[in-house]
Amino acid sequence: MPPLVFTVALALALFLGIGAGYFGRYLHAQSKKNSIELKLKEKELSAEKKALEIVEAAEKKAETIEKEAKAERKHLEEKLEQKEERLGKKEEILDERQIDIDSQKESLQDKVEQIKSIKAQLDARVNEADNKIAEIAQLSKEEAYELLVKKTEEERATDLYERIQKLDRGGEEQYEAKAQNLLLAAIHRVGNTLSPNLMTAHVEIPSDDLKGKVIGKEGRNVRAFERATGVDVLIDESPGYIVLSSFDPIRREIARVALEALLKDGRIQPAKIEEEVDKARKEVAKTVREMGDKAAYEANVPNLHPDLLTILGRLHFRTSYGQNVLWHSVEMAHIAGIIAEEVGADVGIARAGALLHDIGKTVSHEVAGTHVEIGIRILEKFGVDQKVILAMRAHHEEYPYETPESIIVQVADAISGGRPGARRDSLENYIKRLSDLENIATKLAGVEKAFAIAAGREIRVLVNPTTLNDFETTDLARTIATNIESQLRYPGEIKVHVIRETRVISYAR
Repeated sequence: MPPLVFTVALALALFLGIGAGYFGRYLHAQSKKNSIELKLKEKELSAEKKALEIVEAAEKKAETIEKEAKAERKHLEEKLEQKEERLGKKEEILDERQIDIDSQKESLQDKVEQIKSIKAQLDARVNEADNKIAEIAQLSKEEAYELLVKKTEEERATDLYERIQKLDRGGEEQYEAKAQNLLLAAIHRVGNTLSPNLMTAHVEIPSDDLKGKVIGKEGRNVRAFERATGVDVLIDESPGYIVLSSFDPIRREIARVALEALLKDGRIQPAKIEEEVDKARKEVAKTVREMGDKAAYEANVPNLHPDLLTILGRLHFRTSYGQNVLWHSVEMAHIAGIIAEEVGADVGIARAGALLHDIGKTVSHEVAGTHVEIGIRILEKFGVDQKVILAMRAHHEEYPYETPESIIVQVADAISGGRPGARRDSLENYIKRLSDLENIATKLAGVEKAFAIAAGREIRVLVNPTTLNDFETTDLARTIATNIESQLRYPGEIKVHVIRETRVISYAR
């Protein structure tokens, strides 16, 4: 085949192939287009179908809601109609009742007018009768009454006198019996026992080794303890115990607490003794406050000042003829409350006056004046009600009885102190003698502390070493002895022991 023909044939074949390819591609594209349009129509038809279903469901739901709303509305309307009917009936009943009330009111008014008219007629007739009687007797109503009374008195004078005497005797007997029953009931309902151990305290010694430590080398520790506390320490008085003897219960309690702490610690030396005694003083001060709170609570006397309660608690360590003053005051408060309730007096004032009647005894040895006057000043300082002060100040008849409660407090004091077994006269006199013995020494210049020990046969005096020298200390001992001889009465002799001690403390660092 010639080259030209071959070339032409090849070109023609190539052109036909390209045309056939484009035509085939066109047919493929056309078929694909038709397929996509078909799918779109199907989706459109499906969407329209779903939309119709949703609309139908919504319409059905709307119809259901509408039906329910109509039913609820109908139910509410029926309820409202029923309520309206009930209200209508109630209004009718009220109207009928109002009509009945109005008619009854009119009827009562008519009856009142009738009664007034009848009363007026009766008064007029009574006046007429009185006037006629007065005309007949030629006497007025008052004169007739006086004449009748006078005649009766003349005829029955003896009978009336005897009757009055009989009533007086019966009244006095009844009042006397009632008073006795009242006091007996108060005494039987309230009664505290007397503490048997008033002068000593016992502290158990766990071992003999500790006894030796308590005594110390050549008695150094015992002397230091006695100087710090002001009590007598009796080692061999009771086997297995150390006896602390002092007429002052506060000192004795401080000594007991301090000694128990020292025995528990085991380190007993003068410096440790002073440290424990200081701690014991603080602990006893806390006990004083607790006792004041307890006494006020038991006596049912609330709202007292905290500082006044602390002062009151100090009475726990005071005795009067062997009777604890604080619990004597609480006992008095109960008795006064019982009596006040029976006779119609103020129970709260009576209780408070009885509880606080001896408050001045807490500082009677420090302040001039009787314990009643001191107590009045203390209560006025803390703003106690004036009625309470009037009730407490007359219990020793130093002041007049101005209120019923003041008489009740005095009676309660007599009952509490005078009942059998309440007090011991000799013990009180003994304690007073020891107190006077200490006061003689403490009044002198330069004296820091003074302790009456050995049952009043010795007084131990601690002086300030910076105030007095050795020669002045000797003169002080002679002065104290002379004052005791001139001011006190006592059997035997009293030893005056004056101690002047200088201490120097330094620290090595």
